[in-house]
Amino acid sequence: MSASQRCFCCVKYLMFVFNLVFWLGGCGLFGVGVWLSFTQAEFYYLSSSFPSLSAANLLLVAGGITMVTGFLGCLGALKEQRCLLCTFFVILLILVLTEVTMVLVLYYLHDQVELYAKSNLKDGMKKYASDPELQNSWDNVQKTFKCCGVNNRTDWYDVLNNDLPSSCYLGLTKEPGKEWNKGCYETAKNWLSNNISSMLVFGVCIGVVQVINLSDSFIGLYF
Repeated sequence: MSASQRCFCCVKYLMFVFNLVFWLGGCGLFGVGVWLSFTQAEFYYLSSSFPSLSAANLLLVAGGITMVTGFLGCLGALKEQRCLLCTFFVILLILVLTEVTMVLVLYYLHDQVELYAKSNLKDGMKKYASDPELQNSWDNVQKTFKCCGVNNRTDWYDVLNNDLPSSCYLGLTKEPGKEWNKGCYETAKNWLSNNISSMLVFGVCIGVVQVINLSDSFIGLYF
């Protein structure tokens, strides 16, 4: 076996192993998305503009794309077909560029994204009395995080004529002095910050595997 053939064989099996890891990562994302879709379904309608843009749906889409991409990579490595490798390379390149763009947008436009999110949530609050699904979502969020409103309880005053939902109170009974004072946005944000370390590690690992797969598939196209 020549040196180039040994090199190609090494790249082939490395690519298969890393794509298998990539595919398993996609399965993990998809599984978490399914779990969230059942356990956090009551939070779906908080956003008035994009009710389907939830963490569960995003994970389902990301997991599905990752699984398909990983499968193409494994198949392309085993079959040694340039067409499959090229398709895999293009899809993975688009995926990586999309992820990098999203990270840069969130990093540099963090304040604008946060302002938009708060504004969107406040717009949704206006439908609290007329939309049972949105009402259920807000009540569940406020009971779960023990919070009231987006920024604080005063967000409800214009919506409910200086009144508060029962979910803003300890024990769900409207007793003066037992209202939650903290806003739900900062509370949920703090909860996410305290629980995001494992997600970041998983995301970095997936990113490293993606870069390695891009390199392997690019090399494979020239053998």
